[in-house]
Amino acid sequence: MSWRKITFIVVALIVLLGGAAALSELFISMKPEQPKRPDVDMKRSVKVETVNYTEITSPLWVPGRAVSGSEVLLVAEASGKIEPGAIALRKGTSFRKGQVLAEIYKDEVELALKARKAQFLTTMTSLLPDLKIDFPDQLNAYETFFRAIDLDSDLPEMPVVQNEKLKIFLASRGVLTEYYGIKQDEKRLKRHTLYAPFDGTFTQVNYETGSYVNTGGQIARMIRTDHVEIEVPVPNEDSEWIKIGDQVKIQSNKDQSEIEGKVVRKSDFIEDETQSRSIFVMVNKADADKVLPGEYFEVQFPGQKIPEAMEIPRGAVFNSTTVYVVIDGELKKREINVIKRNETTLIFNGLPEGAKVVAEPLINVKENTPVNILGEEENKPQRGNQAKPQ
Repeated sequence: MSWRKITFIVVALIVLLGGAAALSELFISMKPEQPKRPDVDMKRSVKVETVNYTEITSPLWVPGRAVSGSEVLLVAEASGKIEPGAIALRKGTSFRKGQVLAEIYKDEVELALKARKAQFLTTMTSLLPDLKIDFPDQLNAYETFFRAIDLDSDLPEMPVVQNEKLKIFLASRGVLTEYYGIKQDEKRLKRHTLYAPFDGTFTQVNYETGSYVNTGGQIARMIRTDHVEIEVPVPNEDSEWIKIGDQVKIQSNKDQSEIEGKVVRKSDFIEDETQSRSIFVMVNKADADKVLPGEYFEVQFPGQKIPEAMEIPRGAVFNSTTVYVVIDGELKKREINVIKRNETTLIFNGLPEGAKVVAEPLINVKENTPVNILGEEENKPQRGNQAKPQ
């Protein structure tokens, strides 16, 4: 190939590449210029509340368990065979106050007591003639006492002895010793009959009818059903807001029905495991039949009135007592005085009224961060270059 052809080819390539570059620049210059995007204000918006102190009453809902107002053991005070009472001696049996729960075999003891009373009547019979002679002014009282003695009933009260000579006379005849010995046996006989001390039910029965029991044997365990309380474990920090005598609302977990009660006791110790304090609420007697021991309920304590305070979400507070406030468009840390902590909120004071306290949790922020107040962004002019009108 001659040098002339080579030179021609090189020149042609240069012309073609130059033409392509020129056309590209021409096409680019013909594309309309895009408007510049304005600088956007990237400040975050935060939810705030204006500090305004008022009187706050903060109720407290806590679950609790119904318990009997009394739980006692039915203990035998005499030994012998258990005989039937007015109700069946079986677990779950209900009874009324004053009913005979069971009897310990007492026939022999009863007969022995009657024999002793008969002997006492003999003693009194031989005593009256001597009283007529030596103490005529006391005869009428002792005759009345003698006539009132009944073998099937307790001995009547003996006339009061004020005369020293009469006291010596009665003691020498063995009257006083026999009288008080019989009164003691009467009390022993009564221990053979076991009466219900309250309206209740048996929760456990260890000895049934026909069994032999020794003195001190635990026949059964029983609970009171006409006096029901609800034991509510309350965190110690919240227990100070509950006072004895507070009227409370009790809500059933099964049907959401409500009854009323009253705080009657507060334990003077803290449970180790739960760090809670037991509050005892007595159910009104008219509603006691609606509450079964062992059942769970929600109890609403009214709480106490807190003057000059404000409530905000717990998430807005960090490090226990620190919040953010907005001052001149920037976040500032401030300490508050926490009065009461609830499940989702807390009650505080310590900030000046009118301050803008942040009422939401903030993540990845620090003090002096520029912010907007949520709801006020449109009222503030945006900073930065604005787009030029086309």
